[in-house]
Amino acid sequence: MNAADPALTRRRAAPPDAAPALLRPHLPGFAAVVILQVIGALAGLAPLLAVAELGRALLAPEPIDDGHVRTVVIAGAAGLLARLLFTAASSGLAHLVDDRVQLSFRRLLAARLGRVPIGRLTRRRTGELAKVVGDDVSAVHPFIAHTPGELVSAFVVPLVSLAYLFTVDWRLTLVSLIPVALALALVPLMMTPGRLRDQKAFDAAMGRIANSAVEFVQGIAVVKAFGGSERAHRRFRAATDDFADVFVRLVRGLAGIGAAMQVFVSPPFVLLVVLTGGAVLVTGGSMAAADLLPFLLLGLGLTAPVAALGHGFDDMQAAHRAVGRIRDVLAEEPLPEPANAAAPAGHRVELRGVRFGYEPGHEVLRGIDLTLEPGTVTALVGPSNSGKSTLVQLLPRFFDPTHGSVVLGGADLRDLDARELYRTVSFVFQDVRLLRASVAENIALAVPHADRDAVARAARLANIHDRVLELPRGYDTVLGEEAGLSGGEAQRVALARALLADAPVLVLDEATAFADPHTEHAVRRALATLKGDRTVLVIAHRLETIADADTVVMLEEGTIAERGAPAELLARDGKFAAFWRSQRTDDTTPEDAPRGEPR
Repeated sequence: MNAADPALTRRRAAPPDAAPALLRPHLPGFAAVVILQVIGALAGLAPLLAVAELGRALLAPEPIDDGHVRTVVIAGAAGLLARLLFTAASSGLAHLVDDRVQLSFRRLLAARLGRVPIGRLTRRRTGELAKVVGDDVSAVHPFIAHTPGELVSAFVVPLVSLAYLFTVDWRLTLVSLIPVALALALVPLMMTPGRLRDQKAFDAAMGRIANSAVEFVQGIAVVKAFGGSERAHRRFRAATDDFADVFVRLVRGLAGIGAAMQVFVSPPFVLLVVLTGGAVLVTGGSMAAADLLPFLLLGLGLTAPVAALGHGFDDMQAAHRAVGRIRDVLAEEPLPEPANAAAPAGHRVELRGVRFGYEPGHEVLRGIDLTLEPGTVTALVGPSNSGKSTLVQLLPRFFDPTHGSVVLGGADLRDLDARELYRTVSFVFQDVRLLRASVAENIALAVPHADRDAVARAARLANIHDRVLELPRGYDTVLGEEAGLSGGEAQRVALARALLADAPVLVLDEATAFADPHTEHAVRRALATLKGDRTVLVIAHRLETIADADTVVMLEEGTIAERGAPAELLARDGKFAAFWRSQRTDDTTPEDAPRGEPR
């Protein structure tokens, strides 16, 4: 069955295509935050208006109205209390919404990355993906938890103040808006194409720093062992120097504009404009001196929107770009799932005319026809880049073949539900990742309800039980916190995990690469006793493993060069025999050799 067959109807999960779509489920929370902040902001005006009214009442030539003064004071105090209550509620709710948004983003990313073919992920560097899942998700925090409240307060308060000041004196109100107009005139200069390019360059430079840091840390052991520290440091320094150049260019372009905006919205400049205009009106006799007081108290708040835009501009732009990168990752197309899942009848594995390439025009596998029978062990051998790891990764469906099909129990893998596939196929790879959890939890990852006896039994079969008992708390020891394991020990834990899962198809990609010879032999014997009717596929870099295989498949440049029983291939004295002789290690003992090999 070909993946391109138009008769196939496959369900694809379409990711959100815009920031509003990602945030839409949280709009009710945003609305509540805004409403609470509006109420708090309006209540916060009461003390200022109360002071202004008290000043006008006390400075007026008419007798003081005690009742009016008392009402103004009570209203101001009540407004202050209401502001504290409503802004606190708004801030608390905003942080709860922020937590929910970040959690939903990370769950969406985890779900999507878990279903995206590994080949597509390899186009993105580790540091870049880490930045998206970590830094970019965190970058929405200021925009969600702080910006809505700050912007609402910054706009509501000046608008209400402006309406009040117009009732006092419309001429001085217009004069008070001069600093706002000057500052707003500079805002477009912060959003020119050149500034936006600098922002994108800044983000790209940050991603290169993150990636070079991850690569340097991951390769530190190799760097130390082979004396390449200067070269490794040079790459990191180049990334930091590039970032410094971009940052200086960005700051240099915004420094003058930012400084001018700060001057125009600063209290001294605003007071200077208000006092100058007020002095002209008061001395000209067209406005009472007491009416100048509200402008001195509320005029400073008129520039708040510009200040908020200036301070929040970077946060809003950073959040917008971060959500865009999150959207790009969510847009990665997952492997298609069947509309109507099939059920495998048995666990016979067949590769029928399989062709596959990571990039168009460059095939790694070229027409593979291979059958893996239940109850047998098939070993894949071949030189580097012959396609061994690519082939075994087709079985757990990390990729789909570009042509041909992989069939399990008579059903194309593309027609199987993912959960059914992973109940049937278990795998252990050379690059083992253990969770920061107890040893028992790591082994029982696929069977979380397994009892301790079953976990220990799988550990014994993988020859890791005795080592676990030496740990501080045995099977309850948390790996990565209370103890660590060597590479070979981690592989044996992963092997125990696969054995406990008891899947009928077992794929081993050099699962004992880091094991010592004693452990290697013990694990081989365990697999031999467990084989039963399992279908086992093994990549064998250590050719001793071939001694236990029923069939050896020799790959060369993406095609099957030879196949057959180990002894038959050696007797044939073809490509496999030459490969065996070239790869034999010094610790190969006579009992490791397939029967019939020349001794």
